[in-house]
Amino acid sequence: MFSRAALLTAQRPLTVAATRSAAAAAAQPAAVERRQRPEHPGKVRLGFLPEEWFQFFYNKTGVTGPYTFGVGLITYLCSKEIYVMEHEYYSGLSLGIMAIIAVKKLGPVISKWADGEIDKIESEWKEGREGELKVLSDAIEAEKKEQWRADGALLLMEAKKENIALQLEAAFRERAMNVYSEVKRRLDYQVECRHVERRLNQKHMVNWITSNVLASISPQQEKETLNKCIADLSALALRVKSA
Repeated sequence: MFSRAALLTAQRPLTVAATRSAAAAAAQPAAVERRQRPEHPGKVRLGFLPEEWFQFFYNKTGVTGPYTFGVGLITYLCSKEIYVMEHEYYSGLSLGIMAIIAVKKLGPVISKWADGEIDKIESEWKEGREGELKVLSDAIEAEKKEQWRADGALLLMEAKKENIALQLEAAFRERAMNVYSEVKRRLDYQVECRHVERRLNQKHMVNWITSNVLASISPQQEKETLNKCIADLSALALRVKSA
């Protein structure tokens, strides 16, 4: 009986409100039409009810139609004991109220703490990522430096090859100069031998001629020659005096 009285009590103001809303809708059709148009297709109300349902009830019953239907449905379920409100219902209601209070009171604190933990974890991940990026960048720079050193080693090898070629060229020129010096020395020795031999032959020939000439001169010829020389010298002296 209490459920039926509650149903009748709830239906009376809802019926009056529906009548007033219908009159207001008739007086202002343009406003109702604008209200009936969904501004954003796919929009939901209460987190799960589509906007099209409300527009359907608006077209049929007015603006308060969906709410009247909802309240009437809940009242009917409760009055007919289709939805039985036993002790667990009130326990759940109490738990829901406590949960709402906990969310309102402890929610900001827990949210702030959770955000701090999330920021801390993100900062740690960010530091780890930056550290890994730094390690990888250092490895890349080291690899580039090693490649540069490898190129330098190739240049050094080419320089060493050129240095060895220059050393071989210098050794070749030095040995060629040594060969030239030795050949020239030997040729000079042969020329000097020929000059010495020629001088010895000339000296021997001069001595031989001189000895033969002296051997062919007799003492009488030597005496006559000496007198002749003395006479020539005396004549030369007189000529000098007269001059």
